[in-house]
Amino acid sequence: MDTKVKPFKSTKFDTIPNIAHGFYGREGGVSDGIYAGLNCGFGSNDSIENVAKNRELVAKNLSGHALKLNNPYQIHSDVCVYIDKDLPENTPRADAIVTDKKNVIIAILTADCTPILFCDSQNGVIGAAHAGWKGAIGGIIQATIKQMVAHGANIENITCAIGPCIEQKSYEVGEEFFDEFVKQSPENSQFFKSGKPQKYHFDLKGYCASIIAGAGIKNIDILPNDTCAEESAFFSNRRRNHLGEPDYGRNVSVIMLK
Repeated sequence: MDTKVKPFKSTKFDTIPNIAHGFYGREGGVSDGIYAGLNCGFGSNDSIENVAKNRELVAKNLSGHALKLNNPYQIHSDVCVYIDKDLPENTPRADAIVTDKKNVIIAILTADCTPILFCDSQNGVIGAAHAGWKGAIGGIIQATIKQMVAHGANIENITCAIGPCIEQKSYEVGEEFFDEFVKQSPENSQFFKSGKPQKYHFDLKGYCASIIAGAGIKNIDILPNDTCAEESAFFSNRRRNHLGEPDYGRNVSVIMLK
């Protein structure tokens, strides 16, 4: 079994010398079956030993050391927490993390939702957010930016990378979903394309990017990958529903100040 991991990278982040980052999908890892590859989610029914090993592989690939991946217990909320040291497992209940400490890896787990990494390298503040549609419309992106600013970041210095998630062509939704977004703002209709009768396709990446730009951040990188469509590269909850599988693995997105 080839356990060597290879993350997807933001070209904008790759030019920043004092951070390490990566969007990790399925490649490498020790899990098998429906979790085959680099499943990093303790919330799955994969063996704890396999998940722990996979997370160790990610930490070593990112930093060269056996550091801890600090991800919250994600609840599709607008809660962003600041940390200055490693977290206990699966706490707190939140959907974004900010830190200004070196060698603390902050991580977000996804399986179609949007992972968003933030960095103000000049002031040494980083963030990671889990933005599914509920979190995105509920304010998790704004909460992450606010938390970064509270710990010394400047809006004009922040660079953002929107990682692999479900893309518009794969994201079919119903009329109630469409109505909820248009009720928030009529301008949100631009993120929907009509599909089958009473169905739409939603551009989650575009919606998240518009929120980030609306907060005043100009430096935004959007990775082109579709977690649902790229079966060999990523875990996907929607794809497992289409296939009738009992569970699914989790992708992990990480960032660290060197």
